Amino acid sequence: MFPLELWYLYGMSENLSAGFINVPVDPTLDLFAEISRLKKQKNAIILAHYYQDPDIQDVADYIGDSLGLAQQAEKTTASMIVFAGVHFMAETAKILNPDKKVVLPDLRAGCSLADSCPPEAFAAFKEKHPDHIVISYINCTAAIKAMSDIICTSSNAISVVNSVPKDQKIIFAPDKNLGRYITQKTGREMVLWNGACMVHEIFSFEKITKLKAKHPEAKFIAHPECEEAVLQLADFIGSTTGLLNYTINSKDQSFIVATESGILHQMAKSSPEKTFIPAPPNNLCACNDCPHMKLNTLEKLYLCMQYEQPELVMEESLRVKAFQPIRRMLDISAKAGL
Repeated sequence: MFPLELWYLYGMSENLSAGFINVPVDPTLDLFAEISRLKKQKNAIILAHYYQDPDIQDVADYIGDSLGLAQQAEKTTASMIVFAGVHFMAETAKILNPDKKVVLPDLRAGCSLADSCPPEAFAAFKEKHPDHIVISYINCTAAIKAMSDIICTSSNAISVVNSVPKDQKIIFAPDKNLGRYITQKTGREMVLWNGACMVHEIFSFEKITKLKAKHPEAKFIAHPECEEAVLQLADFIGSTTGLLNYTINSKDQSFIVATESGILHQMAKSSPEKTFIPAPPNNLCACNDCPHMKLNTLEKLYLCMQYEQPELVMEESLRVKAFQPIRRMLDISAKAGL
């Protein structure tokens, strides 16, 4: 259940106490056609993350990772942004677009990584390192962004860290695995917040090793949020977009993929002749779905567009504080050609 103390912050009402519009949808409706109609009627744009359900990806105007989504949110001329992702992504869109309406299908779609970095605890952590600047991974709340100097994504993290003078000490939050990977790539020692993504930490080193032995022709590709032992097995490490592009451009025909399974839809669409095998997690499931991402459904997407709720509302003082570190990230990315 979405935290009760956030109902007011996010413009909730008693009718939305479930965190989404909970009304029946006519089963005879062509939801793809209805969503297309609503986009035109309301001058709306649907931004969707790669980890969304395939139906949502197929109806979206733009599909991407966190950097691409932030860039699209910044430049859109739409009146309403419909964000099919998790709540920190919608928050980022609102931070960049204070005068636009931002809605999302289900406010309960949170993020385990963002949850691993409570603002009060992080503020105390930051106070212990007064001579450090803060680089925060975009997978964090607006409150953490407001305490940061620069935001980064897995696509631009190395460029962001390299943009900081070498004698400047850095706190990196909230993902310890990504922070450790960046340290190895840049040689920069950073103070790491002890946070992690439940999706990327659950991959099984033992099962992946066995799967690689079973499919010796397959390249093993992994997201840098994975644990170090898993990354050591990888033939290629990259952001979600980086992984997708690698499979498109590679001459190899088979890939074991260690990230959320939603990306396999775009990989299969882009390279239908190739084989994509989800890396096995350390549980009884055959794939690795993010339970937060998968809270969004095509029905909820249609309803949130129809009723323009749930709407993400943010206090202006918080938005202003969170804006500048995102602006710095976008400027660094543009300069790096990302």
